[in-house]
Amino acid sequence: MTIDQSPDPLHGITLKAILELLVTELGWEEMGRHIRINCFTDNPSINSSLKFLRKTPWARKKVEELYLDFSNFRSKV
Repeated sequence: MTIDQSPDPLHGITLKAILELLVTELGWEEMGRHIRINCFTDNPSINSSLKFLRKTPWARKKVEELYLDFSNFRSKV
């Protein structure tokens, strides 16, 4: 029996988990420097960011890319 694995590196990781990890490791200020969106720079919160990112595909893609870049960096250190 073979187990099919998704080629998607984000498979099984929720947007909330991605945000929580990035906030813990980078902080809102650093995230706002990487991705210039108000939900990271003006009174940031997980809930407001989730609401915005779920409605804004381009911003969600940037957050996912930041997460993948950060994860790849951490695995090399």
